[in-house]
Order: sequence, then structure tokens, then C-alpha cells
Amino acid sequence: MKPAMELRQGSTYRKDGVPYIILKADRHQSTSGKKARAAEMKFKIKDLISNKVQEITVLSTEIMDDIILDKYQMQFLYQMDGEYNFMNQETFEQIVLGEEELGDAVNYLEDEMIIQVLMYEQTPVGVELPNTVIIEVTYTEPGLKGDTIGRATKPATITTGYVLQVPLFVEIGDKIKIDTRDGEYIERAN
Repeated sequence: MKPAMELRQGSTYRKDGVPYIILKADRHQSTSGKKARAAEMKFKIKDLISNKVQEITVLSTEIMDDIILDKYQMQFLYQMDGEYNFMNQETFEQIVLGEEELGDAVNYLEDEMIIQVLMYEQTPVGVELPNTVIIEVTYTEPGLKGDTIGRATKPATITTGYVLQVPLFVEIGDKIKIDTRDGEYIERAN
């Protein structure tokens, strides 16, 4: 149990038996007028069972039932009909996750990739990717010389089918580093 002001982005808590993860946390305190209000925390949260996202506001002193999700290192095996198959690296047990549990992670999953699968009471509820991944560009148009007004970028498709903006010098076959938190190009990784 922790006060709400101690919970941050990425923290998990339970309310009425349902686990939530905090996607965004902001502290607010009104100082206007004669009566200053108590500090509040504004959270953007995701229900780990239904994947519903919502925003809530609680007093910063409200006690919340923080929980720690179990993390298992698993290898991505394959995807078929929207189902993603993973194997536990210790027990060799296999589990299947849908696109709802994976969210944006589907944009970066490559065969044999090792990730952390989050479990709540032995039920998979999500995944934790590394902050960056290196993936090959499978298609992009050639950059035009002289087309450099502002930050010159072009769309590129990577091996997973995800399309992102890259600088003009990136070519088909290049390996690029991508930030998995926002889907942005970081640098060429050849």
C-alpha cells in the first residue's frame, strides 16, 4: 500500500480486484483563491484485463494497493491469425497473446526476439519491450537530393510491416535503431 503521490508512470496497482498500469502520472495543486485545495494526482491508467484506458483523479494522500506483476523472459516464436506465440525461456511452456495484450509491441516483434511477459495471478496481461530495437528496412523510396527543407524524412517499412519516418539517407537493407516507447527512428545501426 502506497500513497498515490508515490506511484509513477509504469507503476501497477489493484482496485476492486482489477490490476491497472499507470500510463501517465501528473501532480496538480491549486493555489488560487483563499482556500488552496489539497494536492491531486491525475493518472491515465489501463485496465490490464480489459485493456480499457481511462483518466482518473485522486488525492495525492489516497492509499492505493500497489502490486508487482510477475515478469517472465519469453521468446517470440511466431504469429498466426492475430495470435502471437511465446515460449518461457526457463520452463519451455508456451503461451498465446492477442494483439490487445501486446498493443504497439506488435510493431517490433521479430522471430526469436526475447521480451518480458507481464503476468497477474498467472494470467498474461502485457509485455515489456526493450527501450530500443534494431530492425531492417524492407522498403523505402530513394531520397531526392536537394529535398532538405526542414527535417527531411521519408516513410520506411521495416520487416514487421510497421511504417515510420526516417531520414533521406536510409536505404532498403539498412538496419535502424527504433525507440519502442514512441516508434521514432533513432539512428542507423549498420
